Amino acid sequence: MAKNVGGIDRLGRALLAVVLTVVSLRALTSGRRTVGLVAGLGAVGAGFNAVTCFCGLNAALGIDTTSDRD
Repeated sequence: MAKNVGGIDRLGRALLAVVLTVVSLRALTSGRRTVGLVAGLGAVGAGFNAVTCFCGLNAALGIDTTSDRD
């Protein structure tokens, strides 16, 4: 897997993962399982992208947000 997520994009995905985790936990504790599950899956996906610096959709679309500094 070649890196294709970097810089601000990576930070944004990490923050999105944190926000979706909070949404998921709040939804699950209030009994809204579907919302909690969907938000949880989104959090895992965004977190995976931020940690591995790879996004399959970016790869399919030919998008590379890394720079020589990353």
